[in-house]
Amino acid sequence: MHLVATAFMAGVIVFVQFVHYPLMAHIGASGYVEYQSRHGVLTSGVVGIPMLAEALAAVWLVATRVEGREVAIIGFGLLVMIWASTALLQVPAHSALRRGFDTQAHRWLVATNWIRTLAWVARIPLAASLVLSSGTA
Repeated sequence: MHLVATAFMAGVIVFVQFVHYPLMAHIGASGYVEYQSRHGVLTSGVVGIPMLAEALAAVWLVATRVEGREVAIIGFGLLVMIWASTALLQVPAHSALRRGFDTQAHRWLVATNWIRTLAWVARIPLAASLVLSSGTA
């Protein structure tokens, strides 16, 4: 479950970083506020359960893992970074964009989202190594 959730979220965030967020600059002023509002609702519906499953699995791995514990801790640290970045950087940027397109807020969103993109991608080999070392992760 951990590896599947991590790989899914890494795929989502790579798509968001390279396609979805850059296209936000081309929505147009007339429909942007509604777009940003719907974006929040629809995105939460796609990522909410996988993010929760990934977090619960990461906590479980840190709490129960003997072999590969260091890897589980590193992966958990990256996940903490992802959640902190989301709460402290991306959510405020999206809040600013819900009031209307703002070039500075959009640039900030795309730039700071690299934190989540790189951290989620880095978590894949860590989660895979936990699977390979024990058959469960």
